[in-house]
Amino acid sequence: MEKELGKILIIDDDEDVLIAAKLLLKKHAKEVIIEKNPKKIPFLMNNGTYDVILLDMNFSKDITSGKEGFYWLEQILDADPQAVVILITAFGDVEMAVKALKEGATDFVLKPWQNEKLIGTLSAAIKLKQSYKEVNKLKSAKKQLEDDINKPFKDILGESPAMKNVFSIIDKVAGTDANVLILGENGTGKELVARAIHQRSLRKENVFVGVDMGAITETLFESELFGHKKGAFTDAKEDRAGRFEVATGGSLFLDEIGNLGMPLQSKLLSVLQQRQVTRIGSNKSVDIDIRLICATNMPVYDMVAENTFRQDLLYRINTVELHLPPLRERQDDVNLLAEHFVKVYCEKYRKPPKKIAASTLKKMAKYPWPGNIRELQHAIERAIIMSEGNILMPDDFFFLVQKTDGNTEASDNLNLDDVEKNVILKAVNKHSGNISKAAKELGLTRASLYRRLEKHGL
Repeated sequence: MEKELGKILIIDDDEDVLIAAKLLLKKHAKEVIIEKNPKKIPFLMNNGTYDVILLDMNFSKDITSGKEGFYWLEQILDADPQAVVILITAFGDVEMAVKALKEGATDFVLKPWQNEKLIGTLSAAIKLKQSYKEVNKLKSAKKQLEDDINKPFKDILGESPAMKNVFSIIDKVAGTDANVLILGENGTGKELVARAIHQRSLRKENVFVGVDMGAITETLFESELFGHKKGAFTDAKEDRAGRFEVATGGSLFLDEIGNLGMPLQSKLLSVLQQRQVTRIGSNKSVDIDIRLICATNMPVYDMVAENTFRQDLLYRINTVELHLPPLRERQDDVNLLAEHFVKVYCEKYRKPPKKIAASTLKKMAKYPWPGNIRELQHAIERAIIMSEGNILMPDDFFFLVQKTDGNTEASDNLNLDDVEKNVILKAVNKHSGNISKAAKELGLTRASLYRRLEKHGL
């Protein structure tokens, strides 16, 4: 038990007791402080912190009742409500011990004490002190999380008129159970809006379940959404609840709902109308209670006209529609978002704080951002990783590099390096910064394209 007892304060009017305790405990504690005069307790408490305090219950004024010990216990706890105090006396009994514990003492020992028992008591008290610290830490973290959650639209940044309109709609619809359809291009933050609606709803204490409908194959659709019984098909090795059952009591977010084929749309509509699901392999229906939020980047109204999306399903899911503007329609927010992502990725990659040059911000404001916020986020992340200076210049963003006009300078310049650089820029811009797609079009591997990007300082 090496130095595990931390910092100990011992207060007793018997000098022999103090010396004996210090000799015993200094082998096991980081520091042992002894004090004969209890009137120095306020000074000691104001000028130090202790892992455990050993306090005599009886001083010169009153030999046996323990009143002085209770008085000084109160003073200690007033100074530090989380203090771990062990009371010691030669005249202890059960009644006094119970009273001491009720008054806030952690434990109670009799003197003369048994060395092993005293050390064991102190060790347990130290662990209790550590648990107090952990509880306080968790409480602080919980409060911070609650404060963050209660901040309006904490994850959605925007001060433009278009985003203020989005916030207004969220405020109006969140407190209801109305179905919401979020429309917007890829990368505009549809899932963030869905989560914001859930967090401000009456269901916020319950689960938010997100499902990417575009990633679910037709064969897995019913199993994923409605669940299955053990043995219902080859890989069904146990009973499994579907996403609808899991989301009961909370919110179900169906992302990219426009990607569903007509047969699956019919099955989904049936569940939404009946508010029941039946697991594959079961004849028993299960009631569901969900708040439905859907999203898509597809032109669903055109799809209805083309008979590729059911009109009755559209009516069922769009009690309230919310249109998320693309980033090019909220250019006022580009600087705000860019500075936010710079801070995020500097912290993530342990980089010194960086700033964005005014010339870079100016070019960013003119760029159309076809990939929306997601493209901006990825561009900032790459710039933070690759840039060497503390100021992000236009050259740190390959898509902001001055492009050549059609058949003029580009056609006249036959330098192979310049031609290669321009072709790479064109491919990367065409695919909104998606390296995999750009590499495929160029006939390169991702690694080869990255090497060329490095070569040309892109």
